[in-house]
Amino acid sequence: MKTNRVEAFSDGVIAIIITIMVLELKVPHEARLSALAPVMPVFLSYVLSVTRVDSVILWANINLLFWISLIPWVTVYLGDNHALPFPVALYAIISTAGAVSFFLLRGSIARHHHEPRLKTLNKKMARKNLIAILIYIVAIPAAFVYTPLALVLIALPAAMYFLPERSPEKFEHVA
Repeated sequence: MKTNRVEAFSDGVIAIIITIMVLELKVPHEARLSALAPVMPVFLSYVLSVTRVDSVILWANINLLFWISLIPWVTVYLGDNHALPFPVALYAIISTAGAVSFFLLRGSIARHHHEPRLKTLNKKMARKNLIAILIYIVAIPAAFVYTPLALVLIALPAAMYFLPERSPEKFEHVA
């Protein structure tokens, strides 16, 4: 793959991530300047996340993009081999590597943010990331013992990320 294709792919992924981040900015329901105050911390963290990039973040991003780029290949390999143990285990290995890469990227970005609310959210996200990594690791040997269980384990983190989160305000009151 040529360098410009990797750059284009990375730009596309970053554009999607930025779009998701923008969608997290909640629109106030009141037409007053004071109504913008509650969204300012989220807005400022969005601005900082776009502007503060160092070499650690860039390398973590490249690492994540590498593992993500293997997912279509391993998915075809899994399908072509009718979910036999080795392809399922390989899928779990690549999923583990991707999850670890995401954990490292998230952590390298989070170290630039020192606001208490963002630290709380980062801890919550780190916990979810670690749970996903552990599930993927368990799926690797499970593929050789009982393949259907491994397939369920591989799907579990995706389902876990689709579940609705408690709002940050509720989370802060519980902690």
